[in-house]
Amino acid sequence: MAIKIQRFIVKIKTGSVPDHISVHFKSQGLWIGLLTIKVWIPPDAAIICAASARRNVCTSEGTLDQNVIDLYDQYTHSSMGRIEFLRRLAKLAGGAAAANAMLPFIDVDEAGPGQVTVDEPGLILEHTAFAGPDGEIMAYTARPADNKQRGGVVVVHENRGLNAHIEDVARRLAKAGFIALAPDALSPLGGTPGDRDEARSMIGGLDRAATLRLFLASLDMLRDHAQGNGKVGCVGFCWGGGMVNQLAVNDPRLNAAVSFYGRQADAADVPNIKARLMLHYAGLDRRINAGIDGYRAALDQHKIDYDLFMYDGANHAFHNDTAPTRYDEAAAKLAWKRTLELFGKTLL
Repeated sequence: MAIKIQRFIVKIKTGSVPDHISVHFKSQGLWIGLLTIKVWIPPDAAIICAASARRNVCTSEGTLDQNVIDLYDQYTHSSMGRIEFLRRLAKLAGGAAAANAMLPFIDVDEAGPGQVTVDEPGLILEHTAFAGPDGEIMAYTARPADNKQRGGVVVVHENRGLNAHIEDVARRLAKAGFIALAPDALSPLGGTPGDRDEARSMIGGLDRAATLRLFLASLDMLRDHAQGNGKVGCVGFCWGGGMVNQLAVNDPRLNAAVSFYGRQADAADVPNIKARLMLHYAGLDRRINAGIDGYRAALDQHKIDYDLFMYDGANHAFHNDTAPTRYDEAAAKLAWKRTLELFGKTLL
């Protein structure tokens, strides 16, 4: 029996599970190794792990060890370079061949069409630009094709910049009946580059005050939209989730703010929040979750209207369906359902 996984063929040489299996890994036409894995294979499920004969980096459920996922999270949220990341990954996996074989299951894959495709009927989609306080702001817009007055939602991207995944999120909002605007925080630097590592580095060098002004101007742009009803919310992920918290404390006219696993606002700024707030957190996200208790205490103290949801067993970036090891379909669907319900109550 053979199970095809992206670029690899996994040949199971035993007839029972759990058991050891032998895996031949092939990359760009070259065989890069014969490895052995001890893994439990769920019925009709893909294997999303790789290991060397010396080291097992799979759990009993056949998923990657949490240490591997935590390493990738550290790499994508720090100044760690690609070479150092691969060195540490090889140490965890037991060798360079195993580490290289694991990369397709760890790295983000934006090649898919998204949940709402660009040819979705009934939507108007556009790459556009508008004047901001510090220069031109590039953005992606998505809205229903009718002329009904609708609420607007600013979509704040992760630390990879404005990419295909965030554009898909904007289309999902448009399909749900909202006017979506996804600004590019890297507009002052010419826009998001194709290289994700370069984009992360550029995001890290942005001026915080200027970036906040860029997104505040984006909220105002939606308030003045010809098809808008004047009500505006925002949703952000990872770096963008932290920006959403900043928008909540800096825009008293904001109607709703939804933060996915984002850095919390300072407790001293919490009294400024007037928007209806929704906070989604991943149970395994120790880095971001360290700030929850202080934020929640401040929200409670100042009687802010908010909901906080913890998704047990989920990792940071669980909503991003282009991140294969961290995407959690059940958590993502539930969090998105709650998000749309909040926007339906506050923006329509």
